[in-house]
Amino acid sequence: MTPLPDAEALYGELRRQVGAAVAQHPADSVHLVGILSGGAWLAERLQTDLGLPGRAGVLNISLYRDDFDRIGLHHQTQPTDIPFDVEGRHLILVDDVLYTGRTIRGALNELFDYGRPASVRLAVLIDRGGRQLPVAASLCAATFEVPDGQQIVLGQDDSRFVLTLEAA
Repeated sequence: MTPLPDAEALYGELRRQVGAAVAQHPADSVHLVGILSGGAWLAERLQTDLGLPGRAGVLNISLYRDDFDRIGLHHQTQPTDIPFDVEGRHLILVDDVLYTGRTIRGALNELFDYGRPASVRLAVLIDRGGRQLPVAASLCAATFEVPDGQQIVLGQDDSRFVLTLEAA
């Protein structure tokens, strides 16, 4: 199997793309929102590295998952934190790995509970294919195929992003 790409190099590419997308809007009208956990880590670092004011939003979609009745709520669940008004804003929704599209569907459902944004763009570190819903990232650092039964996991090691391949 092909080795996993370097997470820091992918982050650099995502930072470039997100920076270009942010520059298309007035500074006070665009906000980053990361999906827990990997997407939140990426959004928080992008917020800092791009010099954006305020804090990135963090979404916990646990209650919006379509398999919630089967897997339940994790005991260390962090709450959603959207520190800005969503109404009329341009949002960049950030996640680490795009797979079936179900996580993104849940994230959109929750975002719209906070208001109606002017637009939502999806930024992901890796698109691994395998979509079950019509979801596509407009900003994507890399496409990488993963064998069935395995998943790509984003982690952090000494403030650096790392990727591992684990059994699903």
